[in-house]
Amino acid sequence: MSEHEHVRVAVIGSGFGGLGAAVRLRREGVTDFVVLERADSVGGTWRDNSYPGCACDVPSHLYSFSFAPNPDWPRTFSGQEHIRAYLEHVTDVFRLRPHIRFGAEVKRMTWDAERLRWHIETSSGSLSADLVVSATGPLSDPKIPDIPGLDTFPGKVFHSARWDHDHDLTGKRVAVVGTGASAIQIVPSVQPRVSRLTLFQRTPPWVMPRMDRAIGDVERRLHRALPFTTQLRRGLLWGIRELQVQAFTKHPDELGLVERLAKRNMARAVKDPALRAKLTPDYRIGCKRILLSSEYYPALARPNVDVVASGLAEVRGSTLVAADGSEAEADAIVFGTGFHVTDMPIAERVVGAEGITLAEAWKKDGMQALRGASAAGFPNWMTVIGPNTGLGNSSMILMIESQLNYLADFVRQLDVLGGRVALDARPNAVEAWNHRVQERMRRTVWNTGGCTSWYLDASGRNTTIWPGTTTEFRRATRRVDLAEYQVIRPAVASRTPAGAETAGETGAETVGEVTA
Repeated sequence: MSEHEHVRVAVIGSGFGGLGAAVRLRREGVTDFVVLERADSVGGTWRDNSYPGCACDVPSHLYSFSFAPNPDWPRTFSGQEHIRAYLEHVTDVFRLRPHIRFGAEVKRMTWDAERLRWHIETSSGSLSADLVVSATGPLSDPKIPDIPGLDTFPGKVFHSARWDHDHDLTGKRVAVVGTGASAIQIVPSVQPRVSRLTLFQRTPPWVMPRMDRAIGDVERRLHRALPFTTQLRRGLLWGIRELQVQAFTKHPDELGLVERLAKRNMARAVKDPALRAKLTPDYRIGCKRILLSSEYYPALARPNVDVVASGLAEVRGSTLVAADGSEAEADAIVFGTGFHVTDMPIAERVVGAEGITLAEAWKKDGMQALRGASAAGFPNWMTVIGPNTGLGNSSMILMIESQLNYLADFVRQLDVLGGRVALDARPNAVEAWNHRVQERMRRTVWNTGGCTSWYLDASGRNTTIWPGTTTEFRRATRRVDLAEYQVIRPAVASRTPAGAETAGETGAETVGEVTA
């Protein structure tokens, strides 16, 4: 990578968000762009998470791009290897590889207010870009809790997203810490081959059966021969989930029936009343993500599994001590403890117009971005899967594609304005958008369900979930409203009109209110 390379757009990350942005840029006629990827292959979270049993909890035909349907999904809920292969296929079909810079981890992005561009330092060199699209995703940086004595543990320790495939767990005493979406897939996958499995459960999840099955050759041939059948299948899957949203966002009490179904699911597999008591949540279903598995409960009922209804508090050599004082011996520890979602590390590497990082800008009131994309003080910088764009019951690909619509119109607006120009979200527009989102969030199950989840930041604010339907979000992001942005152009001292609002020493001029 040339130290002085300049591109029109730099996309960070090559998961669904980054590859989708690359495809959309090409479809908009933009070819002067790069995709910066820290790893040596595409795939994002579906590259990083390769633990035993890793699979998606959203149906395959909905967890794919609308512009790249796949008639050959092998299962209704696809495994990690199939989703990763799909992303490799998208990369090749849309000829994205020439744009990708592998081994290019972003170390720092700094806004140059004089030249109206971003200076980007990566592990393989430096470059600059007029526009940055950050698509690192919220599930990219694993989080391992700070456990006293963990460094004294003599065995193997790893996070589910950094699975050590060279370490054989057969016949070992294995501790799994956490009960999230990864843990409920890992437990039934490793339980048959370990001598003892100890699950440290701080909070039990609500688990529903996963209605997974192989998709036969007849179905796949039908989808290939009649593409509209794939679209129909996708539409039905989407529509069902759209109808479910109101129960999560406006009428959480209606979820009581779902709770009863979840308890029946547990009772069928877990006959021991004491174990059922440990596994029964004390919060409203939906407050945390509802997990799907038909193997989790049967695995926990096996004789070589112990469920500790408490979090891991301390490690003393090979002895693991729970918060309730109980102890267990282990040869390996697997952390299924999630990711840095509300404190994304990439935010510490982005320095905006005021000379502060995005993390510092978000420190007081949590993550905020206009329509989930633009942060005030960070011109020509957009994020995919930004604040309050997550979903509790449907496919994130739907939200990503809506944000790609917004990105496309952002690029068009820059073209219409012409010349060297930048758009910076107005603070009052960001505040107004965030206020509306948080007001709608107040009555949702994610805020009222009585749980503490990874949807909430350290201050208890829900900066993760979108409190509405995917249709509503698509309407909100179909175009860029220039009234919500400051238009910034290079300052020319001899031409700056008297009384014009300028950016002081930054060398850039901020044009006043602009209407669409």
